[in-house]
Amino acid sequence: MSTESVRRRITRRELHSPRSTAAIVVAVLIVVALAWVGTEVVIALLGLPALLVAPADMFASAVSLPEAPAAIVVAAGVVAVVIGLVLIVLALAPGRRPRHVLETERAATIVDSEVVASALARHASLAADVDPDHTTVSVSKRLAVVDLVPTSGIPVDRSSVSAAVDRELTGYGLRRSVSSRVRVRENGKVGA
Repeated sequence: MSTESVRRRITRRELHSPRSTAAIVVAVLIVVALAWVGTEVVIALLGLPALLVAPADMFASAVSLPEAPAAIVVAAGVVAVVIGLVLIVLALAPGRRPRHVLETERAATIVDSEVVASALARHASLAADVDPDHTTVSVSKRLAVVDLVPTSGIPVDRSSVSAAVDRELTGYGLRRSVSSRVRVRENGKVGA
């Protein structure tokens, strides 16, 4: 296997979340349901009273389902469809972790979005001459949003902050480019 293919596989594994949690939850629910039905069958064979519902009653209610009120049948059908759709989406959607790939020649370098946001917040607060506690940055897959709360009476040059953030993002060498948006609040805070 080539180094490049190994690097691609590692990168994909680190960027996408596994489906093991959802699969384990579904498997546990199925096992619990089957264990309950099996227990009810054994209890019925022994002639003891049922824990929740006797197997004969379960079968009779399933057979008489067409005679049940339409609202109950429709509600049960809607719940079953929603659960099925959620499971299908979980199975097919590419669960993505909040991480980014840095382009390097020697290794697959993965960095959390929080690390990128922290570095951008530091550079944005320096460029805006704003207290770092008044700077908030959120980084998603394609966008970095910088929120600045200026000190009262001191204007913030949005274009210089935007240039500093863009320069910093370019310097990281992210595989997928991340654009930036700088928002300066109208109302400032008193003090540094």
